[in-house]
This record gives sequence, structure tokens and C-alpha cells, in this order.
Amino acid sequence: MDTGTRRALIVRGGWDGHSPVEATDRFVPHLKEHGFDVDVHDGPEVYADADRLAATDLVVQCFTQGEATDEQVLGLSAAVANGTGLAGWHGGICDSYRGSPDYLHLVGGQWAAHPGGFVRYDVEVVPEQARHELVAGLSPRWSLDTEQYWVLTDGLNEVLATTTFQPAEGTPWREAVTCPAVWTRRWGRGKVFVSTVGHKLDDLDHPDVRTLTERGLLWASR
Repeated sequence: MDTGTRRALIVRGGWDGHSPVEATDRFVPHLKEHGFDVDVHDGPEVYADADRLAATDLVVQCFTQGEATDEQVLGLSAAVANGTGLAGWHGGICDSYRGSPDYLHLVGGQWAAHPGGFVRYDVEVVPEQARHELVAGLSPRWSLDTEQYWVLTDGLNEVLATTTFQPAEGTPWREAVTCPAVWTRRWGRGKVFVSTVGHKLDDLDHPDVRTLTERGLLWASR
């Protein structure tokens, strides 16, 4: 257990289908066990408070869709650039504030689709990343039955795990398409952690997903 006190800010809400309260509550004890004071907000308004963010070591973003003002998004981006960590999962981080290009720029990926709804699919650790501290010791492939996220990303991300969409009768894509499923991103002095897994609470209880997410929160922190 860490002995120093750190500050974590959880911003949760938006679309109820992602159970933002119940999902984030799963990780509050983990954060407290590692020396964090945890502050919870139900919207992004706090992102405009520069002093509050400067004193925050980790932001856990779990707000699907919704809206954030330019002031709020740029406040968050500036805080991360100055060392505040940013972490989250599924639509709570990569399908947030769709009207904000600056938020997309910060996070490095945007949900585009989840073809077929709930499907059986695999997440595969990138072999070259198998020793990365976030995935070391995890299964090289996780089989899940949930939403498979097709995301649009850029080359600044460090991709730790991927998922592949196979063409089938009736799909508009005719070749296999591989998308990042887990990535990290450096933003100034700050770190960003994104996992696309976590539509259902059961997804977050999958042993590899749970371990990955807990590690990601700590890794991203200042």
C-alpha cells in the first residue's frame, strides 16, 4: 500500500446504460487502498477549475456522450499536459463529449461502432508489449461476450491490446479490420490510459480486465 496521500477526481454520468455510478464504485476501494483521497462529481464542470485540477493526481473519466464546454475540455487538457493523469474505460472515456474535437485530441480515440451489439470476441495483447507493466502476466488473449468497440485512433497512442473485426455476409467491410482495444498516450507531462472494455459491470469483473483497469488507474496518476 502506498503511504502518501494523492487526490483522485471521478467524473461520472451521462448515458445510464454504462452504469457510471456502479462501475466507478468498483474502483474506489482500490484507489483508497493506494493512498488516494477520492472526490466524485456528476459532470465535467469541475474541469474548468484550474486550481482543483492542478491539485489532482488522477482524473477518472466515466461520462458517456454528454456535452462539455471548450473551457472545461481545455482545462482538462491543460491539466493533463501539466501532469494530472487521465484514465477510463469504454464509452465513459472514448465516447464522451462528441462535439469537442479538443477532447478527442486529448484522449486519442473515438468510438465509431459496435457491430452486432453483444458479440463473442477476443482482445489480444500485442506480442511486443507483453512485458509492459500494464499487461505483464495477463492472459495473451481474453474472450469476452459484450460490445466490441470499433474505434478511430491516431499514431500517437501506444497500443497494448487489439481486437479484430472479421467480415461476414452482409457486412460493408470486406477485409478483417484490427482496432486498438487498450492504449496509453503521453500528453505533455501527463499520461492517459484507455480501455475499450467495460460496457457491463460483469466485463469489469473479468479477472484480466479488472487487473488491467486497476493497473491503468495507478499508472496514469501523477
